[in-house]
Amino acid sequence: MQKSIERIAGESEGVSYEFPLFRFAGTDKVAPSAYLQAALHAGELPGVVAIDALMPMLAKAEAEGRVKGDITVVPWANPIGRAQYHFGEHQGRFHLGTRTNFNRGFPLLAAPDVALLPDTTLGSVDQRLKTRLVQLSLGHDIVLDLHCDDEGLAYLYVHTSLWPAMADCAAAMGVDAVMLWSEDTDGTFEGASIMPYQNVPDEVAKLDRRVATTVEYRGILDVDGALAAADAEGLYRLLVARGVITDTALPAPSPFTGVVAPLENIDMMPAPRAGAVLYDVKPGDRVAKGARLATIVHAPGETDGRTEVFAPQDGIILTRRSRRIIRAGEDLLKLVGDSKSADARSGTLED
Repeated sequence: MQKSIERIAGESEGVSYEFPLFRFAGTDKVAPSAYLQAALHAGELPGVVAIDALMPMLAKAEAEGRVKGDITVVPWANPIGRAQYHFGEHQGRFHLGTRTNFNRGFPLLAAPDVALLPDTTLGSVDQRLKTRLVQLSLGHDIVLDLHCDDEGLAYLYVHTSLWPAMADCAAAMGVDAVMLWSEDTDGTFEGASIMPYQNVPDEVAKLDRRVATTVEYRGILDVDGALAAADAEGLYRLLVARGVITDTALPAPSPFTGVVAPLENIDMMPAPRAGAVLYDVKPGDRVAKGARLATIVHAPGETDGRTEVFAPQDGIILTRRSRRIIRAGEDLLKLVGDSKSADARSGTLED
């Protein structure tokens, strides 16, 4: 294993940001390669501790000569967001300088060629970081971007061109659901990882062996040793299943039996009133159309001071918010419906 330090120049003299980069050299030049990063949204830490638990497993495989493909690991992908605090509260989702989501604005290249990357010398610091992360990940057969939701199940976002070929990955990782998407107009990191392969020859695209996904490791408070160990084992199983690592003692993953649905089936359920949220459901619950999902207490103790929210269709509760105070129009939860949402939103993913 080789460790190096990546440095991103800041926007004023004497300011720069850095993050560690780990590389494991494979012994087989034709074996698939893998890139893993965590905490692009800097406060989302389940992926960070999963990588921490994975690293000894990778080191052991390397020592035993079982790492066949190159592996690149970035445990802390966003030093800018990691350093952002406002009135004592960590702010790792948006760059405070540009007000841009750290998982938006990545360059969407027409082909997997680093020469097509934009020159960000005079760009904002978050643009420099994003361009460098794409450069580091470009060309790898497997690209995993580890995130988490607010409160939720473990699930993946997967481009339709990679499904069902990636079903073995979902099974290996032990996730509960897969959300399928087909268009990226916002420049997510996942989009930057798969869009360059959509209009190139098949021998370059290799979509049957390509893996690119945003991994949502449950909720933001699920930073737990046992969960981290289980997630690390899932990542390791994926690398074995796809031939990056060999491990004859590991059985092949069972078929994936979780929920698979297009992004258009998600109902986000905006709150009709501001107030305190009382949930009737939790992630993983199956609900029927018309079931009460939550009650918003907007005028405590008053007649008609509560507003109830009901399921617009049958489906599974994928996520809900962890904070119980809400403004009118904010999203209460993600309901993965059995059919297309009547209020389906455009875009790749709202994370």
